[in-house]
Amino acid sequence: MPKVSVLIITYNQKKFIRQAIDSVLAQKTTFPIEILVGDDFSTDGTREIIQEYERQYPGLVIGVLHPHNMGKNGGINFLETLKLAKGEYYALIDGDDYLTDPFKLQKQADLLDAHPDYSMTFHNALITYEDGSPSHVLNGPDMKPFYTVDDLIGDDEIWFMATSSTLYRNNIREYPAWFRESSSGDIPRLILKAKLGKIGYIPDVMSVYRKNSAGASFHDNYQNEVFLRNRIQMYSDINQELNYRYDTVLRRNMARYYRMMLDAKQFEGSYFRRAQIAMKYLYMAKPGWRAAKDVIRKYIVPEPVAKLYSTLRLLPYR
Repeated sequence: MPKVSVLIITYNQKKFIRQAIDSVLAQKTTFPIEILVGDDFSTDGTREIIQEYERQYPGLVIGVLHPHNMGKNGGINFLETLKLAKGEYYALIDGDDYLTDPFKLQKQADLLDAHPDYSMTFHNALITYEDGSPSHVLNGPDMKPFYTVDDLIGDDEIWFMATSSTLYRNNIREYPAWFRESSSGDIPRLILKAKLGKIGYIPDVMSVYRKNSAGASFHDNYQNEVFLRNRIQMYSDINQELNYRYDTVLRRNMARYYRMMLDAKQFEGSYFRRAQIAMKYLYMAKPGWRAAKDVIRKYIVPEPVAKLYSTLRLLPYR
């Protein structure tokens, strides 16, 4: 029976999937592992590469080959692959990321073994860019030894854990229905795990988080109403999940997405819908007068009224 199940979640990542799998095969542990590669119906040859590894490493590399794309930005792929994990712990890796320390799994499993009050662990990671931007380490030296729910809730989106850096206790048998609807798997998953215990941190840089146009984060569109409403619903569900203990902060967070929605492509030329969203933003965010005045002038006051007002103000000078 494996102690750690490694879940590699992939879709159309033919260029990267070999490096991801090879980096897990290079792990040195005192316990058995299994590698579950969840493929979300790739059409670029990724699936054939997974099957090649299955033949080469029978029983160790297991392809979870879905018959169609499961949607939700890979979130359902993760859930369906997790159902097959036999390990006490599971590690999560995106198909375009890879591990750089052969003792990563051992170090993290040892930390969870030593701290039964920890629900998961993560470590530092290197971020690289497809466009040639300089690589950099994700976390600085001011990190804490562990984190709680309080550290994950803010007015803005909080992110300091690369997916490839995480190792979890396999102790959530059924994820809530709202989790399946979110297009962001990491944020709600971390909240649910933090409810169950502390999140331990290891400062060692042990994986690479690759930012590239094939990665899930590049499908986030902050000028798309559908994406923005999904984010709002996700934080609303998190608010309910946490029994509204962080209601004020999370409402401000949700308001940010209503502000972005004012410039969504779906609202171009739609005064009434845009004005309605602007009112929702002002109600939830309660911004200062300067910011509120800007939103009112730009999105709520009808253009003919704004032009008339400007004309009247200029009359004394004409």
